[in-house]
Amino acid sequence: MSTSKLFEPTKLGPISLANRIAMAPLTRNRAIPEGLIPSPLAPEYYGQRATAGLLITEASQVSQQGQGYQDTPGIYSDAQVAGWKKVTDEVHKRGGKIFIQLWHVGRISHVDLQPNGGKPVAPSAIKANTKTFVGGKFADVSEPRALELSEIPGIVDDFRKAAANAIKAGFDGVEIHGANGYLLDQFVRDSSNKRTDQYGGSIENRARLMIEVAAAVAKEIGPERTGIRISPVTPANDVSDSNPQPLFEYIVDELNKLKLVYIHVIEGATGGPRDIAPFDYASLRKRFSGAYIANNAYDLALANQHLDSGAADLIAFGKPFISNPDLVERLKRNAPLNEPDKATFYGGGAKGYIDYPTLESAQAAQ
Repeated sequence: MSTSKLFEPTKLGPISLANRIAMAPLTRNRAIPEGLIPSPLAPEYYGQRATAGLLITEASQVSQQGQGYQDTPGIYSDAQVAGWKKVTDEVHKRGGKIFIQLWHVGRISHVDLQPNGGKPVAPSAIKANTKTFVGGKFADVSEPRALELSEIPGIVDDFRKAAANAIKAGFDGVEIHGANGYLLDQFVRDSSNKRTDQYGGSIENRARLMIEVAAAVAKEIGPERTGIRISPVTPANDVSDSNPQPLFEYIVDELNKLKLVYIHVIEGATGGPRDIAPFDYASLRKRFSGAYIANNAYDLALANQHLDSGAADLIAFGKPFISNPDLVERLKRNAPLNEPDKATFYGGGAKGYIDYPTLESAQAAQ
């Protein structure tokens, strides 16, 4: 059995966690199409994984406009709140802690998903060279339109209301999705933001929307229940920045002033190489007084190394949690992991969702 720091209890602001393992947000496209309510299977799915110190849900849109993929859940209607309450009740019954990830996809969407078939919104009218999942298949994203200055306060308020809904639904906190080329990240990057008003141009202007959203959410539910995810150098969803180091150092300085409970940092390319571009993550760690959750291609050895050196406070694991509901126990025992069935990652029902065996159930079946 491992005695690594990974399995030690810790605190996340006022919240006591059983260990330093976080389950990263994982889009599964299983919401009920009518109303985009979490699947009736979602309480069991998250409940099975409640041994993680912190569960972070799949990204959940803050408005219909914020949706970018088929059958992803929202957190903007009473029915969605009621659906999520079943999830949080089950996780808490099993002793877990759970945050919801709040999402606006911006230009990574399709007219078929938008209110009245309108164009997706973005900082600037620049189409991303990527695809989305709509109508049961992958399709090119639609041409976006630039948000009017007068619309931006409404975006901030959608995040605020979604955070309030999350607390109503029983979540322990929220994670703002500021990563992976979605709306807040699109504003931040000079490749996707060509605005000439107070939301474009300088680092301070491009970071403005992300900081305004973080401030509004923290004011609504408390900074001690507010985290944010960032991905300084990922090329996901066709974003890049000419000089990410000072950009993200400024962002983290501003987030630190808000006293957020954590930053969740994707180190390298999302789901890809950690060394895709040079970046000093230690600089972000030093600038931030809350918890640093490290993410991307971590195994037990790298997790131990970064926890022991103080480079991170928690380690987030993503895809291994899909096929290993008892990932914490498997890591503790250094046991083999179940192989994931990639064909069932997105959409479908129980298969590839709640039917992966635990060590215990696999042994009992022998």
